[in-house]
Amino acid sequence: MFLRLFLLILQLESRSSLVQCNGSQSVVVQEGYLKWIKQMSSLRHSVFQKAEKQKHKPCLTIKVEKKTGAGDFVSVQRAIDSIPEVNLCRVIISIGPGAYKEKVEIPATKAYISMEGAGAEKTVIEWDDTADRIGPKGRPLGTFGSATVAVNSPYFIAKNITFKNTAPLPPSGALGKQAVALRISADTAAFVGCRFHGAQDTLYDHMGRHYFKECYIEGSIDFVFGDGLSLYDGCHLHAITNSYGALTAQKRESILEETGFSFVNCRVTGSGALYLGRAWGTFSRVVFAYTYMDKIITPRGWYNWGDKNREMTVFYGQYKCSGPGAEFGGRVSWSRELTSEEAKPFISLTFIDGQEWIKL
Repeated sequence: MFLRLFLLILQLESRSSLVQCNGSQSVVVQEGYLKWIKQMSSLRHSVFQKAEKQKHKPCLTIKVEKKTGAGDFVSVQRAIDSIPEVNLCRVIISIGPGAYKEKVEIPATKAYISMEGAGAEKTVIEWDDTADRIGPKGRPLGTFGSATVAVNSPYFIAKNITFKNTAPLPPSGALGKQAVALRISADTAAFVGCRFHGAQDTLYDHMGRHYFKECYIEGSIDFVFGDGLSLYDGCHLHAITNSYGALTAQKRESILEETGFSFVNCRVTGSGALYLGRAWGTFSRVVFAYTYMDKIITPRGWYNWGDKNREMTVFYGQYKCSGPGAEFGGRVSWSRELTSEEAKPFISLTFIDGQEWIKL
């Protein structure tokens, strides 16, 4: 089925130049496009394994406080380091108020970690690395290594914390200034009531199934990016650019990948002129549903990353969005106002198999 669909895409590309001179070709292209839409809006998560039953009851609570002696540790990273390798039970790291100026990484061997702050406005983890900064091995860190907080372990939960990259907003066209606030590179992770502050490449939604509930995400260019399969539920997305920017850069590279970003009941505000998304991946997939869009959204809505071929393979959709930026009339022809049937797979927890692993 996938192979036939891929061949159909190639046929559509080769025939597109003939549409104007042959009416029957136009019908073929339209029928092929509708089949493509139906397939792209149908999700089967065969690539992902069935999630284990979550371990919610904690076996250990570790307290982090700024004041020496007030908790078990004064550093978030030291609290993580104290957890045994191949951790198999839920560990809560309770982080008190304050700005924790450190770079934090959770290794893949330490699953079932929950980080709980005293409130996103009170508990802040911050650092200022950029992609062009030279790392400990004498080479630039790259976007991947620039993250203030990097999570590589499954079944991670964060609540009521701000993750911040304090690198300044780069000038338009600057190179090597990607500055990630948080990178999530593991399956089945949830973020509730968290804030993500940065400029270029704020939230690296790298890989895995993720749930973001009532979070605030701020940035300028591609400030939600990666190849995750993620649901953003009731989140506030805020642009801080004075020129052109982009909210998403989803990197789905194959028709066989079942990844994509869905934004449901969200709000998009800020400054500048903002694309809803750029096609970082050839098969990039992003949907906005029931979302308020401020006037900062460019009428075209989406950018093809300078590659017209991607217009035939991406899946970009809106469903019942509102606000001055949600007007669909000026959108690029290769995006779509979804029907209720097409939108259905994207607007509930089933999009990320959340019924298997989310219990917050």
